[in-house]
Amino acid sequence: MTTFALVGAGPGLGLAAARRFGKAGHRVALLARNTERLDDLTAALHGEGIQARRYTTDVLDPNSLTSALKAAAAELGAVEILQYSPVPRADFMKPVLETTAADLDAPLTFSVKAPVTCVNTVLPGMRELGRGTLLFVNGGSATRPHPDRAGTSIAFAGESAYAAMLHTALAPENIHAAQLIVPGAISPDSEHSSPEALAERLYSLHTDRDGFRHYAEPMPESQDATP
Repeated sequence: MTTFALVGAGPGLGLAAARRFGKAGHRVALLARNTERLDDLTAALHGEGIQARRYTTDVLDPNSLTSALKAAAAELGAVEILQYSPVPRADFMKPVLETTAADLDAPLTFSVKAPVTCVNTVLPGMRELGRGTLLFVNGGSATRPHPDRAGTSIAFAGESAYAAMLHTALAPENIHAAQLIVPGAISPDSEHSSPEALAERLYSLHTDRDGFRHYAEPMPESQDATP
């Protein structure tokens, strides 16, 4: 049995994805900053018969992120699927003309350095397994920069470039990298962007292994897509 590692575990998409992969037979590692929330999510999964453990970490702290992923692999089994989907902080989204170089430090760590750290940590285990899946979830500004959300627009572009290069470089090793763009809000009432619908889509990206970039919904014509 292998592990589904979720970086950015929360009660919406995170829990739905953990439930979907857990019900498919994977152990679940939940990674996030909020220990109390992690305890609640872990308890909910245990109540459904899913083996899950929580690991408190901060994606802005590479050492804690590396330690958490290594602990998950040691305690639950090799990470076969990594999902990177933490929610960006509101202060990452300043207008472009108000954004300084210093304002980009945290967004770039959040969306570029942290994914690189995660991949470098789990990749040896995937290579030993002979298979793996890397799932990156982003908002619409990853493909359509928004001038009022400069930090995420710039950082998501970097994450997208990194993930696309992984898709090409790792394909010969049977390790699939894919990106899911969610242009609008995640809502329980949405046909395609509810937590459950997105979780099912992510699971299909893992099993179907078809292409790199996918959209939960068509991109809107205006630049008002959420980050």
